[in-house]
Amino acid sequence: MQFTLTECVWLIIVYSFLGWTIETVTGTIKKKTFVNRGFSTGPFCLVYGIGALVMVIAFQELKSNLFFLFLGCAVLGTMLEWITGKLLERMNQHKWWDYSDKRWNFDGYICLQYTVLWGILGMLTVRYGDENIVRLLHVIPDLFGTIVVWTLAAVCALDMAASYTAIIHIRRPVPKVVRIHRKAAVVLHTAIHRIIGRVERRIVNVDPVEKRVASSTPKTGKFAEGCGFYKLFWLFLIGAVLGDFTETIFCRLTAGIWMSRSSLVWGPFSIVWGLAIAAATALLYKDRDKPDRYLFFVGTFLGGGYEYLCSVFTEIVFGKIFWDYSEIPFNLGGRINLLYCFFWGFAAVIWIKILYPRFSAWIEKLPAKAGCIFTWVLVIFMIANITVSMLALIRYDMRVKEIPPSNALERLIDERFDDQRMEQIYPNAKEK
Repeated sequence: MQFTLTECVWLIIVYSFLGWTIETVTGTIKKKTFVNRGFSTGPFCLVYGIGALVMVIAFQELKSNLFFLFLGCAVLGTMLEWITGKLLERMNQHKWWDYSDKRWNFDGYICLQYTVLWGILGMLTVRYGDENIVRLLHVIPDLFGTIVVWTLAAVCALDMAASYTAIIHIRRPVPKVVRIHRKAAVVLHTAIHRIIGRVERRIVNVDPVEKRVASSTPKTGKFAEGCGFYKLFWLFLIGAVLGDFTETIFCRLTAGIWMSRSSLVWGPFSIVWGLAIAAATALLYKDRDKPDRYLFFVGTFLGGGYEYLCSVFTEIVFGKIFWDYSEIPFNLGGRINLLYCFFWGFAAVIWIKILYPRFSAWIEKLPAKAGCIFTWVLVIFMIANITVSMLALIRYDMRVKEIPPSNALERLIDERFDDQRMEQIYPNAKEK
């Protein structure tokens, strides 16, 4: 089933509200007093909304297979819960929930019983929820329904922004403005501080768990210290190049041929690998001293889910299948297989324990000023590269469907990236 953008936003809002209701009712019963368990102040818990939408889109082909549908929803829901917990901990230096007292828990963020619950809820959502909820949207008059949906989306976005600002303010209090001459600015400034203050008080009182001490490593003035934007961008770039080279050599050794494994039309960059390296570093940066088995499990678990979602995304957006593991045992829809999931686990251990410290040290040796300038030049190049690649792939698919170009840009894309060139860049791409 295909969804419009408005329908997708509607699904996120409805499932976010249902998720918030579940969390709030459960917390209220446990505490015997009203507890707002969401990250945002309003009645929305976006991890449920986003998780439900991703499940609905990613697992349409599994609707008829209840076992794999349950398994996929359980894995994806658990993955999102773990990632959300790690990101919130990194932002606010404390856990928002802790399952350490439950049996079969991992890292205190996920546990078996909630994994099973994610599987059941996800299975019901994919099988019965999406069509009925979208049908509910279409009961509302079109114009009024569209206005309501996007108004709620704007309110939710502002609410999330206020919550994020409050967390930053809690960690690093912002000094008050000393002199504001305009009356309107004074009113606005006062209103903002009141809103942020209210959100701060709610966040501080949200079922606090063991406080984590923030890293106090002193800054030395090196380029890309720590694990911020500059470091992650360079790791993304390095991971993209290494991933392309690794896959190219692997194809040579296993298939006996040299073939392009790049995701982009300019340069040897594998976006799947680049994003995986940057995300793994951001999530596991503070866990780099933990045992190898921890990193292997996380890498296997997250890598498999990530590869599956990448496969679904590229197929939906570009109309192409870029890899197919149907001939490899223990595969799921040809999108992932057990052997390559284990490869993701080994890659996580090798990256975090061996490669990351070396690459991090090399990146920090760049001169600070020159490093910033060079980084932004590369950022602009990669944005242009990704944009052109997406346009070329979209037109590649449209040409297969015999859809002629409708404007000068599409004609230029057809001229510069014709079928022969696209087949050289993406030799494994095939129609879905």
